[in-house]
Amino acid sequence: MNRRFLLVGGIVLFVVLIMALTSKKETPRQTQAGESVPGAKELYTKASRLQRSREPLRAKEVYQEILVNHPDAEDIAGIQKELEGLNMNIIFSGIEVPGKTVMHEVVVGDTLGKIAKTYKTTVELIKRCNNLKSDIIRIGQRLRVWTGTFNMLVDKSQNILILKDGNEVLKVYNVSTGENNSTPIGTFEIASKLVDPVWFNRGVVVPPESPENVLGTRWLGFDLPGYGIHGTIEPDSIGQQVTAGCVRMLNADVEEIYSLIPKGTKVVIVD
Repeated sequence: MNRRFLLVGGIVLFVVLIMALTSKKETPRQTQAGESVPGAKELYTKASRLQRSREPLRAKEVYQEILVNHPDAEDIAGIQKELEGLNMNIIFSGIEVPGKTVMHEVVVGDTLGKIAKTYKTTVELIKRCNNLKSDIIRIGQRLRVWTGTFNMLVDKSQNILILKDGNEVLKVYNVSTGENNSTPIGTFEIASKLVDPVWFNRGVVVPPESPENVLGTRWLGFDLPGYGIHGTIEPDSIGQQVTAGCVRMLNADVEEIYSLIPKGTKVVIVD
């Protein structure tokens, strides 16, 4: 087996372990004589059918059952990726999710920024969930707002970033971390957010359009000055410990994260 296969397998097992430890579901009861326990293939067929029937929440439950109860299933990495894609589709959709969304009716004085601050979310996410093409909203308009609590875990040993909602694992991203273990460990908060950031490199101002600007398309700064999560101009470096201490992501990935998390979001970094 090559190193890439081993790495992917390790990440899947790591995520499955987190899901098992944080799952709020009750332990399945023992089956009675003659009953058969659903296998991974049977569950996968069921999940696929539910997705085609536009029942994403039920499909999600079945995918989670596969990951927790059948971690040795064939193509478990692929199943995990399908669940991650479904998680993102649910978040960015307009469907109501019990305990995770509210329907906000626009009143006098409301703006998207004010609504986002009230529910601790982002303007970008509100717009995407409600197919808004501009920041204009109308009195009486009903907006679907995500109210879950996003947080992130960065594991330097595997160069991954895990996006979570509370304890629930939503998606795993490959990242780069600091050379010579220079990425700090601890609990931090997102203190700043920038689109197409300027890079201040040892007193030199490097504009966002410069091919020398290493920050990529987004910056999510920690409450530890000089450190944060950003994009890249070197996508082939993802998965390695090569940065000056920041967490580096593919531009498409950091843009997705940027649209989801508000300032104040917690980031835990571990060795």
